[in-house]
Amino acid sequence: MKRIDMVTPIGLLIGVSILLFGIFSNSGWEAAMSFLHLPSAMIVLGGVGGALFVNFGWEHLKKLPRIIAICFSKSTLNTTHMVRRCVFFADVARREGLLSLEMRLDEDDDAFFRKGTLLTIDGVEPDVIKDMLNGEIIALEERHALNRALLEKAGAYGPAWGMIGTLLGLVLMLRDLNDPSTLGPSMAIALITTLYGTLLANLVCLPLAAKLEARTKDEVFHKLLAIEGIVGIQSGQNPALLMEKLNSFIPLNKQLTESKLHDRSSEGMFNETS
Repeated sequence: MKRIDMVTPIGLLIGVSILLFGIFSNSGWEAAMSFLHLPSAMIVLGGVGGALFVNFGWEHLKKLPRIIAICFSKSTLNTTHMVRRCVFFADVARREGLLSLEMRLDEDDDAFFRKGTLLTIDGVEPDVIKDMLNGEIIALEERHALNRALLEKAGAYGPAWGMIGTLLGLVLMLRDLNDPSTLGPSMAIALITTLYGTLLANLVCLPLAAKLEARTKDEVFHKLLAIEGIVGIQSGQNPALLMEKLNSFIPLNKQLTESKLHDRSSEGMFNETS
């Protein structure tokens, strides 16, 4: 079960809190209630939803709840664990041969690393392995970009539908200019849709899309690190040299040291959590 990433809900809470503080500090509770307008919300949400249906097919749209859930879950990637895994496998391969790695893969939960290691055991050429795994990375980036496009498009449509709602409100307001006292409240209601659309885009959709993009970059980097390790394992590279090579890919505070390697280089290391 994935753990919740509390940073995302905290960020949303901060944004909403600042907005409410700005309203309450100037006008109090009565004015705050005037910002709640169901027809305006329906125009924005319904318009954005309709535009997404036009833009994407149902097969893609039904993934939206899962895509949003990813934004609220913690990443399970652990680069230090990947370096340790590669160094451990390199050591086993040098001592016992590549074929001995297959039984140790039963404890490995990384499908990408497992696939690359099995190709290595099967004697596939290094360049072929790199091409196959890099092709998988490219496909992953394309899938993630398509999923991210749902939120990016919603962020683009939100302000536009907010403006459409404002224009509708202005048209209805201009139909009744006989009573000047109604102009102010009518204008306020007309502008609320723009507020809703802008908030939907800049507090929810676009930040979540940016988070997904960052997650994709992290996952791609993790897989590239795995490829370097797999190639090192296949070439029979010295585990200490491989560790130094892979350490150069990650920050100093996360790099694997010789002492840490000896403390934890056991088969049980695959049960680590990130």
